[in-house]
Amino acid sequence: MRTLLLETKLYLPRAPRGLVPRLRLAERLDRGTASKLTLVSAPAGFGKTTVLAEWLTARPLAGQNEGAVAWLSLDRDDNHPQKFWTYVIAALRTVAPEVGASALVLLDAQQPPPIQTVLTTLVNDIDAAANEIVLVLDDYHLIEAPELQAGMVFLLDHLPQRLHLVIVARADPALPLSRLRARGELVELRAADLRFTDDEAAAYLNGVMGLQLTAHDMAALEGRTEGWIAALQLAALSLQGRDDVAGFIAGFAGDDRYVVDYLVEEVVQLQSPPVQTFLMQTSILSRLSGPLCDAVTGQGGGKAMLEALDRGNLFLVPLDDQRRWYRYHHLFADVLRARLMDEQSIQLPDLHRRASAWYEQHGEHSVAIGHALAAADFERAADLVERAIPAMRRDRQEAIARGWLALLPDELIRKRPVLAVSYAGSMLTSGELDGVEARLLDAERWLDPPAAIPAQHDAHPGGMVVVDEQAFRRLPALIAVYRAAMALVRGDVAATTTFAKRSLEVVEPDDDLGRGAAAGLLGLASWTSGDLEAGYRSYADCLASLRRAGHIADTLGCAVALADIRLAQGRPREAMRTYRQTLDLASSPAGPVLRGTADMYVGMSQIHREWDDLPAATQCLLTSSEFGEHIGLPQNPYRWRVAMARIREAEGDFDGALELLDDAERRYIGDFFPNVRPVAASKARVNLRLGNVDEALAWAREQGLSVDDQLSYLREYDHITLARTLLVQYHRDRSELPIHQAIGLLGRLLDAAEQGQRTGSVIEILMLLAVSHEVSGNLLAGLVPLERALILAEPEGYLRTFIDEGRSMAALLAAVSGVAPNYVRRLLTALGSGGALDNATASDKADGSRLAHRQVLIEPLSERELDVLRLLATELSGPQIARELVVSLNTVRTHTKSIYAKLAVNSRRAAVRRAEELDLLSRRNR
Repeated sequence: MRTLLLETKLYLPRAPRGLVPRLRLAERLDRGTASKLTLVSAPAGFGKTTVLAEWLTARPLAGQNEGAVAWLSLDRDDNHPQKFWTYVIAALRTVAPEVGASALVLLDAQQPPPIQTVLTTLVNDIDAAANEIVLVLDDYHLIEAPELQAGMVFLLDHLPQRLHLVIVARADPALPLSRLRARGELVELRAADLRFTDDEAAAYLNGVMGLQLTAHDMAALEGRTEGWIAALQLAALSLQGRDDVAGFIAGFAGDDRYVVDYLVEEVVQLQSPPVQTFLMQTSILSRLSGPLCDAVTGQGGGKAMLEALDRGNLFLVPLDDQRRWYRYHHLFADVLRARLMDEQSIQLPDLHRRASAWYEQHGEHSVAIGHALAAADFERAADLVERAIPAMRRDRQEAIARGWLALLPDELIRKRPVLAVSYAGSMLTSGELDGVEARLLDAERWLDPPAAIPAQHDAHPGGMVVVDEQAFRRLPALIAVYRAAMALVRGDVAATTTFAKRSLEVVEPDDDLGRGAAAGLLGLASWTSGDLEAGYRSYADCLASLRRAGHIADTLGCAVALADIRLAQGRPREAMRTYRQTLDLASSPAGPVLRGTADMYVGMSQIHREWDDLPAATQCLLTSSEFGEHIGLPQNPYRWRVAMARIREAEGDFDGALELLDDAERRYIGDFFPNVRPVAASKARVNLRLGNVDEALAWAREQGLSVDDQLSYLREYDHITLARTLLVQYHRDRSELPIHQAIGLLGRLLDAAEQGQRTGSVIEILMLLAVSHEVSGNLLAGLVPLERALILAEPEGYLRTFIDEGRSMAALLAAVSGVAPNYVRRLLTALGSGGALDNATASDKADGSRLAHRQVLIEPLSERELDVLRLLATELSGPQIARELVVSLNTVRTHTKSIYAKLAVNSRRAAVRRAEELDLLSRRNR
């Protein structure tokens, strides 16, 4: 249910009564709908909002159907990305309910991804909307946060055709206006446009206000105000009932600020004392209603007073059709607050306290906290913040809570242990480790020795204050969890384990969330250290606790960890069951799609690829994309691209794989999960398949890798990649040192992986040992590790791990006797059927060119190479082929070079002729 605050922010203002028709401005605004942005920029009081309200009111009457209007009135409090974009989406959903649901899920995430990800899904939703939309952002000058400006630039750069943006501001926003202007994508209304012309001023003063001024008087007043609408309005109100009109106008002078001060004094002083008092006391409110005004002023009759002010056009703007909520004209409110400060400043704290109490009673805790802070009533503000923190944590709004806590005096937080720990948690969530321990110590001094829970607002000087007693009881476990998290971020696995175990020892029996957090951190510590089975058990406990707590969305992140661990243990079938069971749990036809759903499909894709089912692997990634990255965990964009790169690699599109891995590397966001498969190492592996040995060696030097390194699970993938690099270096240089180093390193890696029961690594290492012996000419020695690998791999259906090794693996498998015969035949079939040898290493390709004159290619062309070959047989140029296949020109050149090598030719014409001889242009080679 929308809050009162949100309803008033989204209310489309109606055109005030008695407007002067301004067709010239309406025509300009009509033209603006064909551009990306309409900017209405002018100082306060130039009628920006009124002009837009008039235009929007008139459009349906004129039979225009350019789209529905979404309106958002902005405040200074909206300078937080989550709040700002949530309100923007809420405004859009008033006219297009189908828009933005997925973006809201992302904004509520504990670690929201870059705002570009949020806006991308929002743009896609708007593109699919049924109607055109005009989005108006009123009072945009109040938005100053650089990250919000950057998001707006992104939105403008990718603005869907169905959306037209209107910005209303007192100053030019920090947007690329000159670029938009040069492209014809910007329509502007500025102060010079908004000023009343002589005819409009006359129509307003004499027609609307009924002043019957002479032409001379109107010209004088117009000259003094320079068409400034607010000043004219204030002057007209002051002139009503005056006899000495000429004298008033003659004395009307000065710059804008003094003019406004003078006129407001005239308007306010003409009101009765009760009205003046009401105006000043309620000026502290950004929005006004009868009951709220009664609470703040301590008087009755607030509703009647607001209605009277509305009828008198006294700078009151209605915010809903029922006229229950209003706001003062901003300029008028500014002056009223200045008068309040000058004349009744002693009342300000009490007025804010009353407003805070009213908002608290009506469930608007954020506004209540704001007024308590404005009153400098920090004790009350602290009470409200402490009560609000559980909901803020549940809704993942720690950043907003952090802003409140930062405004409270430090000495107050130190005597409130719940606030101190909450402050520490909000700092940790934002990645700010410095100062976390100090906050935890502030809280811990009240816990050691354990203190009895005091009464609220302990009267003892400097005594502890607790409002949320349940939160206080849970502090020991929460403090230990935060210390475990800090230790994990710093790489101290032992300390992580110690603190996580301590948390589990002291956690309250009914605190399932606390128990789940501690178990999760314990699992992460074990996983990071390579003790996978212990990590799995702890993560399973974490998932069960979160499920009991009802946090189903968080269980999806646990499922990713559990599946990753099972894959490292060489158990892809169990990993697949984990993904599928979690999807079943998360699926609810009536409920929202849970964050993490997209990650389930990315994980399943990786398993399908290992099982050599590339169509299923690709379909899983397409399904993940349909959900969108916003339905994924923070690592989803990175993991998706790595998975797609592996598919491209299996298809023989190595350049495409490298492009995806480059993108994945840019999108990697560090989290608590151990980075056991760094993208840089995966790129080195693809470079090896392209024959780029020097680039792989450069990667190894950059990482400081050596065959003599102390081995660890975190670098196991790196060291296996180093062994691969040495093997290819040996094949290229025929130097004995690299092969000996590779075999020695692989032996040490095998011992470590077997000790850690990391069967996934054991299979790969055994296979590489077999290949090492084969390439060095000792095929029989290679059969021993290969047969061990086959015995481990067969029950889990491993295929691509063997297939990707190409010709060397084919030679080894052909020599295997008596071990897993059906499995070996299946691997040999796959190796010889267009999905394996076509993806062989560069060294294999050199050998293949010698055999290419056979009528059946030993090294068949990949599917993508066949596509390129068919286009080579046409008149298309290289760049045209690239465009046809939607790849880079460099990728086309790489495929062409590979085609030439496999066909043993050195020109395009010869390649086409050879392809015709082998009937490759009319069929897929098998």
